[in-house]
Amino acid sequence: MDNTPETADPRWLDPEEQQQWYAFAYVLTQLPAALETRMQQDAGIAHFEYVVLSALSMAPERTLRMTELAQYAGSALSRLSNVVIRLEKRGWVRRHPDPSDGRATLATLTAEGMDKVTAAAPSHVDAVRRLVLDPLTKAQQRQLGAVSQRILGALDAPCPTDWAPPGAAG
Repeated sequence: MDNTPETADPRWLDPEEQQQWYAFAYVLTQLPAALETRMQQDAGIAHFEYVVLSALSMAPERTLRMTELAQYAGSALSRLSNVVIRLEKRGWVRRHPDPSDGRATLATLTAEGMDKVTAAAPSHVDAVRRLVLDPLTKAQQRQLGAVSQRILGALDAPCPTDWAPPGAAG
């Protein structure tokens, strides 16, 4: 019998690991919900919509290929396409063929979209500071970044800040 993860005996969590996992898993559900609520209350948009607008706001010429935007937003292209259609209907994003490759579609943030993301950004940054950064010391913040990078490595999912578009701001 081979010893692959599918056939090996489970490596059960010990009580300490179980406690650490449950705390982290709870953060994974509670933090997105809190960010979503705050964005809806303060800006009237979904947090994911803000992520898309923000990514475009940091890209050169406020434009990205839809495939790159999906990677940056951590989304499937189909989900992103639906959101971009909604943002386009609001006049915040414009889709158009990539002149260098007609098979690709570009998404460009409009002036109205830039106004929206600029208005929403202070509330988002405040929520990130209040909910994630301020409860931690500077050393813990660095540890959080390092731990997150390690987990992303295990997921084979590079962090957008590792491949952010040139000229992207933090």
